[in-house]
Amino acid sequence: MVAAGGYLARMTSTPIDLGRPVSGDVVELILDDHRRFETLLRDLRDSSSDRDAVRRALATLHTAHAIAEETHVYPKLERKDAISQEEAEHGEHEHAEGHEALLAVLELKGTDTDAFDDAVEELAKVLNHHLTEEELTILNPARDEVGERVRAQLGEAFATERNRQIDEGCGSAEQIRELVARARRKGLLDEDQDDE
Repeated sequence: MVAAGGYLARMTSTPIDLGRPVSGDVVELILDDHRRFETLLRDLRDSSSDRDAVRRALATLHTAHAIAEETHVYPKLERKDAISQEEAEHGEHEHAEGHEALLAVLELKGTDTDAFDDAVEELAKVLNHHLTEEELTILNPARDEVGERVRAQLGEAFATERNRQIDEGCGSAEQIRELVARARRKGLLDEDQDDE
């Protein structure tokens, strides 16, 4: 059943609503996820929230969102000359940094420690930087240089991949650990970054 705004009304594996877009302008769908990231980060900082549920939801959304962008959005925008190969690679680099910061949050046992708060602060810094930069250097060119029809096609591909990833249970610590390792092998992350 499709609800208003092109969203399918269906539950995901997390008790926190991550939305379920099925169609729409890819720029707007990505921006909707960016607002969800901001809400989840705010909830993760809130000591009265179920921080464990929030970090799992954030890991699920970040993983699904990044895979959908890297699989469908960045390559198509690059082919349309809306963004350069360097901008696409930089987006992948920032996703890898987000995975790395998320892994640090996921691997902590407790959610009521100074170590958890420090890891959340680092995650928020990394994700907020990426959201801002992506909106300026990838989404603005997509709005300006890609037609509505292509943005709608891209929106459907993005939503389909994002939802498939969520349905398959993405965002586990094991999967994110592998995404970080793969990013290191590709040269997207420095080997010694953990030491900083």
